[in-house]
Amino acid sequence: MLGDGFRWWIERVRATLQTVDIARIDHFRGFAACWEIPGGDKTAERGRWVEAPGRELFTAIRKTLGEIPIIAEDLGVITPDVERLRDDFGFPGMRILQFAFSSDTKNIDLPHNYHRNLAVYTGTHDNDTTAGWFNSVAGEGSTRTEEQISSERNFCMEYLNTSGQEIHWDFIREVLASVADMAIVPLQDLLGLGTEARMNLPNSTKGNWTWRFQAGALTDAHRDRLRHMTDIYGRIRRREVESMELDQNTA
Repeated sequence: MLGDGFRWWIERVRATLQTVDIARIDHFRGFAACWEIPGGDKTAERGRWVEAPGRELFTAIRKTLGEIPIIAEDLGVITPDVERLRDDFGFPGMRILQFAFSSDTKNIDLPHNYHRNLAVYTGTHDNDTTAGWFNSVAGEGSTRTEEQISSERNFCMEYLNTSGQEIHWDFIREVLASVADMAIVPLQDLLGLGTEARMNLPNSTKGNWTWRFQAGALTDAHRDRLRHMTDIYGRIRRREVESMELDQNTA
Protein backbone atom coordinates (compact mmCIF):
# COMPACT_ATOMS: atom_id res chain seq x y z
CA MET A 1 0.00 0.00 0.00
CA LEU A 2 2.91 2.32 0.71
CA GLY A 3 4.16 1.58 -2.81
CA ASP A 4 1.09 3.01 -4.54
CA GLY A 5 0.70 5.99 -2.22
CA PHE A 6 -2.02 4.36 -0.09
CA ARG A 7 -4.59 4.67 -2.89
CA TRP A 8 -6.93 2.12 -1.29
CA TRP A 9 -6.86 3.91 2.07
CA ILE A 10 -7.46 7.31 0.50
CA GLU A 11 -10.50 6.07 -1.40
CA ARG A 12 -11.79 4.25 1.69
CA VAL A 13 -11.59 7.42 3.77
CA ARG A 14 -13.14 9.47 0.96
CA ALA A 15 -16.09 7.07 0.74
CA THR A 16 -16.51 6.94 4.51
CA LEU A 17 -16.70 10.72 4.79
CA GLN A 18 -19.48 10.75 2.20
CA THR A 19 -21.52 8.75 4.70
CA VAL A 20 -20.58 10.28 8.07
CA ASP A 21 -19.40 13.66 9.35
CA ILE A 22 -16.65 12.29 11.59
CA ALA A 23 -14.86 8.94 11.35
CA ARG A 24 -13.49 7.10 14.38
CA ILE A 25 -10.40 5.02 13.63
CA ASP A 26 -10.60 1.90 15.76
CA HIS A 27 -7.40 0.48 17.31
CA PHE A 28 -5.45 3.60 16.41
CA ARG A 29 -2.32 2.22 18.05
CA GLY A 30 -1.98 -0.18 15.12
CA PHE A 31 -0.97 2.74 12.90
CA ALA A 32 2.18 3.25 14.98
CA ALA A 33 3.02 -0.43 15.43
CA CYS A 34 1.10 -3.65 14.90
CA TRP A 35 1.38 -7.19 16.21
CA GLU A 36 2.67 -9.39 13.38
CA ILE A 37 1.89 -13.11 13.63
CA PRO A 38 3.35 -15.94 11.51
CA GLY A 39 0.75 -16.95 8.93
CA GLY A 40 0.64 -20.60 9.91
CA ASP A 41 0.16 -20.02 13.66
CA LYS A 42 -3.22 -20.72 15.25
CA THR A 43 -2.62 -18.31 18.15
CA ALA A 44 -1.03 -14.87 18.50
CA GLU A 45 1.55 -15.99 21.05
CA ARG A 46 4.58 -15.91 18.74
CA GLY A 47 3.93 -12.47 17.32
CA ARG A 48 6.13 -9.40 17.47
CA TRP A 49 5.65 -5.65 17.29
CA VAL A 50 6.38 -4.24 13.84
CA GLU A 51 6.54 -0.53 13.05
CA ALA A 52 3.68 0.64 10.82
CA PRO A 53 3.85 3.54 8.30
CA GLY A 54 1.04 5.49 9.96
CA ARG A 55 2.74 8.84 9.56
CA GLU A 56 3.19 8.29 5.82
CA LEU A 57 -0.42 7.10 5.54
CA PHE A 58 -2.03 10.11 7.23
CA THR A 59 0.28 12.49 5.36
CA ALA A 60 -0.89 10.97 2.05
CA ILE A 61 -4.54 11.16 3.07
CA ARG A 62 -4.23 14.76 4.19
CA LYS A 63 -2.34 15.72 1.00
CA THR A 64 -5.18 14.34 -1.14
CA LEU A 65 -8.28 15.06 0.98
CA GLY A 66 -7.14 17.98 3.15
CA GLU A 67 -7.84 18.17 6.87
CA ILE A 68 -9.87 15.11 7.81
CA PRO A 69 -12.34 14.83 10.72
CA ILE A 70 -10.98 11.79 12.54
CA ILE A 71 -11.25 10.59 16.14
CA ALA A 72 -8.40 8.34 17.27
CA GLU A 73 -9.52 5.40 19.40
CA ASP A 74 -6.61 5.43 21.83
CA LEU A 75 -8.05 3.32 24.64
CA GLY A 76 -6.04 0.82 26.64
CA VAL A 77 -2.27 0.80 27.07
CA ILE A 78 -0.96 3.52 24.77
CA THR A 79 2.76 4.05 24.16
CA PRO A 80 4.51 7.39 23.49
CA ASP A 81 4.86 6.68 19.76
CA VAL A 82 1.08 6.34 19.46
CA GLU A 83 0.55 9.59 21.35
CA ARG A 84 3.02 11.40 19.10
CA LEU A 85 1.29 10.13 15.95
CA ARG A 86 -2.13 11.19 17.29
CA ASP A 87 -0.96 14.61 18.47
CA ASP A 88 1.21 15.44 15.45
CA PHE A 89 -1.88 15.15 13.23
CA GLY A 90 -4.14 16.87 15.77
CA PHE A 91 -6.55 13.95 16.07
CA PRO A 92 -8.70 14.01 19.23
CA GLY A 93 -8.35 11.01 21.50
CA MET A 94 -11.10 9.36 23.54
CA ARG A 95 -12.24 9.22 27.16
CA ILE A 96 -14.98 6.95 28.54
CA LEU A 97 -16.83 8.11 31.67
CA GLN A 98 -17.67 4.55 32.68
CA PHE A 99 -13.92 3.88 33.01
CA ALA A 100 -13.43 6.82 35.37
CA PHE A 101 -14.22 5.28 38.74
CA SER A 102 -12.03 2.19 38.90
CA SER A 103 -8.91 3.77 40.41
CA ASP A 104 -8.09 7.16 41.94
CA THR A 105 -8.34 10.88 41.21
CA LYS A 106 -5.52 10.67 38.64
CA ASN A 107 -7.63 8.47 36.36
CA ILE A 108 -7.52 10.13 32.92
CA ASP A 109 -11.20 9.29 32.34
CA LEU A 110 -12.31 11.52 35.22
CA PRO A 111 -13.66 14.80 33.82
CA HIS A 112 -11.35 17.03 35.89
CA ASN A 113 -8.45 15.47 33.94
CA TYR A 114 -9.89 16.15 30.47
CA HIS A 115 -8.48 18.61 27.96
CA ARG A 116 -10.07 20.25 24.92
CA ASN A 117 -8.97 17.97 22.09
CA LEU A 118 -11.00 14.95 23.16
CA ALA A 119 -14.15 13.06 22.27
CA VAL A 120 -15.73 11.95 25.55
CA TYR A 121 -18.38 9.25 25.79
CA THR A 122 -20.72 8.13 28.54
CA GLY A 123 -19.97 4.67 27.10
CA THR A 124 -19.37 3.07 23.72
CA HIS A 125 -20.84 0.14 21.80
CA ASP A 126 -18.48 -2.15 23.72
CA ASN A 127 -19.71 -0.97 27.13
CA ASP A 128 -22.82 -1.88 29.04
CA THR A 129 -25.35 0.93 29.05
CA THR A 130 -24.82 3.49 31.80
CA ALA A 131 -27.86 2.27 33.74
CA GLY A 132 -26.78 -1.34 33.21
CA TRP A 133 -23.25 -0.58 34.40
CA PHE A 134 -24.45 1.27 37.50
CA ASN A 135 -26.91 -1.46 38.50
CA SER A 136 -24.74 -4.43 37.55
CA VAL A 137 -24.33 -7.46 39.80
CA ALA A 138 -21.24 -9.67 39.95
CA GLY A 139 -21.57 -12.81 37.86
CA GLU A 140 -24.43 -11.56 35.70
CA GLY A 141 -22.48 -10.75 32.56
CA SER A 142 -20.08 -8.54 34.51
CA THR A 143 -16.36 -9.23 34.73
CA ARG A 144 -16.11 -7.20 37.96
CA THR A 145 -16.31 -8.59 41.49
CA GLU A 146 -18.98 -7.44 43.92
CA GLU A 147 -16.31 -5.49 45.79
CA GLN A 148 -15.18 -3.72 42.61
CA ILE A 149 -18.75 -2.92 41.63
CA SER A 150 -19.49 -1.47 45.06
CA SER A 151 -16.28 0.58 45.14
CA GLU A 152 -16.86 2.06 41.66
CA ARG A 153 -20.52 2.79 42.36
CA ASN A 154 -19.73 4.58 45.62
CA PHE A 155 -16.94 6.65 44.02
CA CYS A 156 -19.25 7.46 41.12
CA MET A 157 -22.04 8.69 43.42
CA GLU A 158 -19.63 10.78 45.47
CA TYR A 159 -17.91 12.28 42.43
CA LEU A 160 -21.17 13.14 40.65
CA ASN A 161 -22.97 14.07 43.87
CA THR A 162 -25.88 11.83 43.00
CA SER A 163 -28.05 9.09 44.43
CA GLY A 164 -27.95 7.35 41.05
CA GLN A 165 -31.71 7.54 40.56
CA GLU A 166 -31.17 9.05 37.10
CA ILE A 167 -27.59 7.97 36.57
CA HIS A 168 -27.86 8.18 32.78
CA TRP A 169 -28.73 11.89 32.98
CA ASP A 170 -25.94 12.41 35.53
CA PHE A 171 -23.50 10.94 33.00
CA ILE A 172 -24.93 12.97 30.14
CA ARG A 173 -24.65 16.16 32.17
CA GLU A 174 -21.06 15.38 33.12
CA VAL A 175 -19.79 14.84 29.56
CA LEU A 176 -21.68 17.85 28.22
CA ALA A 177 -20.32 20.05 31.03
CA SER A 178 -16.72 18.96 30.43
CA VAL A 179 -14.08 20.97 28.57
CA ALA A 180 -13.82 18.31 25.84
CA ASP A 181 -14.63 19.57 22.36
CA MET A 182 -16.89 16.59 21.62
CA ALA A 183 -19.36 14.79 23.86
CA ILE A 184 -21.01 11.61 22.56
CA VAL A 185 -24.02 9.88 24.14
CA PRO A 186 -25.32 6.52 22.88
CA LEU A 187 -29.06 6.48 22.27
CA GLN A 188 -29.49 3.75 24.90
CA ASP A 189 -28.15 6.14 27.54
CA LEU A 190 -30.38 8.98 26.41
CA LEU A 191 -33.33 6.59 26.84
CA GLY A 192 -32.05 5.32 30.21
CA LEU A 193 -32.12 1.67 29.12
CA GLY A 194 -30.50 -1.18 31.04
CA THR A 195 -28.30 -4.12 30.13
CA GLU A 196 -31.01 -5.58 27.91
CA ALA A 197 -30.14 -2.82 25.41
CA ARG A 198 -26.39 -3.43 25.44
CA MET A 199 -24.95 -3.36 21.93
CA ASN A 200 -21.91 -5.62 22.17
CA LEU A 201 -20.06 -7.78 24.70
CA PRO A 202 -16.41 -8.08 23.60
CA ASN A 203 -14.98 -11.62 23.32
CA SER A 204 -18.45 -13.14 22.95
CA THR A 205 -20.12 -14.63 19.90
CA LYS A 206 -23.83 -14.63 20.76
CA GLY A 207 -26.50 -12.03 21.36
CA ASN A 208 -24.56 -9.05 20.02
CA TRP A 209 -25.83 -6.24 17.79
CA THR A 210 -29.47 -7.20 18.31
CA TRP A 211 -30.81 -4.05 19.99
CA ARG A 212 -32.96 -1.86 17.77
CA PHE A 213 -34.35 1.59 18.35
CA GLN A 214 -38.13 1.59 18.29
CA ALA A 215 -40.07 4.43 16.67
CA GLY A 216 -41.75 6.52 19.34
CA ALA A 217 -39.20 5.75 22.08
CA LEU A 218 -37.83 9.29 21.92
CA THR A 219 -40.28 11.77 23.41
CA ASP A 220 -40.61 15.53 23.55
CA ALA A 221 -39.36 15.29 27.15
CA HIS A 222 -36.12 13.65 25.99
CA ARG A 223 -35.69 16.30 23.31
CA ASP A 224 -36.35 19.24 25.61
CA ARG A 225 -34.09 17.98 28.40
CA LEU A 226 -31.20 17.25 26.07
CA ARG A 227 -31.68 20.58 24.31
CA HIS A 228 -31.59 22.39 27.65
CA MET A 229 -28.38 20.66 28.75
CA THR A 230 -26.76 21.23 25.37
CA ASP A 231 -27.57 24.91 25.65
CA ILE A 232 -26.73 25.48 29.32
CA TYR A 233 -23.23 24.05 28.91
CA GLY A 234 -22.51 26.19 25.87
CA ARG A 235 -22.25 23.44 23.28
CA ILE A 236 -24.72 25.10 20.94
CA ARG A 237 -22.96 28.44 21.34
CA ARG A 238 -19.53 26.86 20.99
CA ARG A 239 -20.50 25.36 17.63
CA GLU A 240 -21.97 28.69 16.52
CA VAL A 241 -18.78 30.55 17.51
CA GLU A 242 -16.63 28.01 15.66
CA SER A 243 -18.78 28.48 12.57
CA MET A 244 -18.44 32.25 12.83
CA GLU A 245 -14.66 31.96 13.17
CA LEU A 246 -14.55 29.65 10.14
CA ASP A 247 -16.59 32.16 8.09
CA GLN A 248 -14.27 35.01 9.13
CA ASN A 249 -11.16 33.00 8.26
CA THR A 250 -12.65 32.08 4.90
CA ALA A 251 -13.53 35.70 4.20
